[in-house]
Amino acid sequence: MNAVPAKRYEFSANTGYLWTELPFLDRIRQAAAHGFDAVEFHDEARRTDRHELKEVLAQTLLPVGGINVRMDETFGCAAIPGQGDQAKRDVDEAIEVAEDIDADAIHVLAGLACGQAALAAFLKTLRHALCHTDRTILIEPVCAEQLPGYFLRTIEQAAKVISDIGHPRLKIMFDCYHVLRESGDLMASFSKHADNVGHVQIAAAEGRAEPFPGEIDYGDLLPAMRSCGYAGRFGCEYRPVGTTEDGLSWRDTLFDDAGIAGAGTVAPAASRPGTRP
Repeated sequence: MNAVPAKRYEFSANTGYLWTELPFLDRIRQAAAHGFDAVEFHDEARRTDRHELKEVLAQTLLPVGGINVRMDETFGCAAIPGQGDQAKRDVDEAIEVAEDIDADAIHVLAGLACGQAALAAFLKTLRHALCHTDRTILIEPVCAEQLPGYFLRTIEQAAKVISDIGHPRLKIMFDCYHVLRESGDLMASFSKHADNVGHVQIAAAEGRAEPFPGEIDYGDLLPAMRSCGYAGRFGCEYRPVGTTEDGLSWRDTLFDDAGIAGAGTVAPAASRPGTRP
């Protein structure tokens, strides 16, 4: 029997961005039908019948890489002074969901805030999360262009938060688009902070669309990240220019060691603007 070649990379479909015209559970089914290796959620799971969600996950055999805490209009509240009780409730709810569906990680969103009081609130919420679950806790720098006023903006700021807390399960969600916008050279940022990276998300620099080669060439970047020791999946958090399935050819040369004939090499047209992190 011939051995099946190991995939060079595994890709996780972010249901907050892909197939958004469909109901949440159908997005998971589409991810499975189109060859994704896992799914990752925003906060859809908290608003979904849990029994139905677990049935779909069992049917598709897709693992859940991570979920967000409640987002709402402030994009979380973990760093908003005076919202500590709500932030803890959000974390506790996300922990319960993550453990029930066996999600690998929980992304604690900081919210719209600034200043030292916000930092103190954020650290307190993160310590609460780390004390109440053995899952990985993720924090994500989000660029000002996409979400003005978000507390956690730069990779350096995220690294300082991790240093202040000093816990091995607190990691950075390294969204390439956000880091590029705030810190410039992606590989310099990644190599400097690789030990603290828990998950990587990808998108084109051009309009945060499909990650076809452009200002960011993932054909070069992904193996460089592997060489720095990153062994995780790559989360697909981008805004499709057209239908999600029509834009999936960017994966062709990255799926496995042999590649797939007819890979897309032309970047798509500019995508729709948006502000979700």
